[in-house]
Amino acid sequence: MEILDKKTKIISNEPIDVVKVERACEIISGLQKDIKLFSSKGAGPFVAAIYDDKGNELVKTCNSVVEEICSHNHAEVNAIREIEKRLGTYDLSSYNLSLYITAEPCMMCIGAIMWSGIKNVYYGVPSKTVEKITGFDEGFKPDWIEEFRKRGITVYGNILPELGEEALKDYVENGHKVYKPKR
Repeated sequence: MEILDKKTKIISNEPIDVVKVERACEIISGLQKDIKLFSSKGAGPFVAAIYDDKGNELVKTCNSVVEEICSHNHAEVNAIREIEKRLGTYDLSSYNLSLYITAEPCMMCIGAIMWSGIKNVYYGVPSKTVEKITGFDEGFKPDWIEEFRKRGITVYGNILPELGEEALKDYVENGHKVYKPKR
């Protein structure tokens, strides 16, 4: 069951673990700051990192759709692709990995995460806010957090969303491109 902690506004599909939230705040705060670095190189506006169960960063990537001219090169997919190559497997489930993302994953990334074997997902800015700021269509995601819980994937969301909102606004205001297919 999705839980909304009234004090912190953290969304989770398990009882809130303060240690997990504190660690996620530390990591996501850093990722939000990385958006400027990546955007200066033509990438972004989303950043993802994968950590092992000992707290070591294994991979950090950004959205490279515009830069690499590939619609599925979202930060999450890029991170999963990189760690799978590094570990030589398409099934990450035995590694107990955590994915930290500057924003809630879109519909495509939800599928990629679920099928990769990632065990924990932590995200910053919720999709509705991402859509308001960037105009990017996050897709249809019915009750994805509960579906992840059923599959043994822990989710914590709405982590330091204000930092992420500032980073996204800065990205857009500085004229960086947010790709969107025409409808």
